[in-house]
Amino acid sequence: MRKTAYLLPAFVILLVIVLSAVFVVDERQKALVLQFGQIKDVKEDPGLAWKIPLIQEVVYYDDRILSLDTDTIEVTPSDDRRLVVDAFARYRIADVVKFRQAVGVGGIRVAEDRLSGILNSMIREVLGADQVTSDRILSVDRRGLTNRIRDRARIQALSLGLDVVDVRLKQTNLPATSLEVTFSRMRAEREREAADEIARGNEAAQRVRALADRTVVETTSEAEKEANVIRGEADAERNRVFAEAYGADQEFFAFYRSLQAYEAALRGSKTTMVMTPDSQFFDYFGSENAAPAQ
Repeated sequence: MRKTAYLLPAFVILLVIVLSAVFVVDERQKALVLQFGQIKDVKEDPGLAWKIPLIQEVVYYDDRILSLDTDTIEVTPSDDRRLVVDAFARYRIADVVKFRQAVGVGGIRVAEDRLSGILNSMIREVLGADQVTSDRILSVDRRGLTNRIRDRARIQALSLGLDVVDVRLKQTNLPATSLEVTFSRMRAEREREAADEIARGNEAAQRVRALADRTVVETTSEAEKEANVIRGEADAERNRVFAEAYGADQEFFAFYRSLQAYEAALRGSKTTMVMTPDSQFFDYFGSENAAPAQ
């Protein structure tokens, strides 16, 4: 029993030592084996690995592509129009040994601070170069500029053990003051264009109205002309008929014209006429030629 009592603790201690000597490297990670702060081994392949218990320690680093958003900065292109630029980068730890030597125990936080400084420097250098205008930066055709920023940043990031995979500009805007001035100018241009369109529309409307008025006058004049011609022809026909009637029976023509005069003179319910009975107007009222009343 006494021997078993000694073996069991020894077995437990041995098991703890063995387990502490084994570590697992995930497929998404890289591992460094450190001994008193010095790099003793690099584990980049996934699986089980060994270290000296209590003397060596393991530090893990992410082997995936990571993302970094840079701080918003202002750049001045060649046309002296300031722009506010916000970018982001994709990067990965390419050399874990160099990475550890460069950032020490600071890890990813220190590495991203340094990489952010590199990216901002390259953004100012590339976007502020000669022949790079704000119009080119603001256009959709700016992929060449971001590739240039990526290539230059990659060269400097190698000293940190990092590989810059990609760099993109999230937004490139004018500063608030410049943006307001630009909007005011754009608004003024649109108002001027609207005023020009309104003026051209009013001019076209006046031409249409003038043409319509001219057409109305011409149509009315033509109609009145035709009406006068028809009226004149009718009057001539009437006079011809009257002349023929007068030539055929002068007495009947005089009688007919007298009846027309009576009708015109006595038209209306309140018509009053005062004249002598022997007036020529009443020739056919008392004449022997008058038709007897039935």
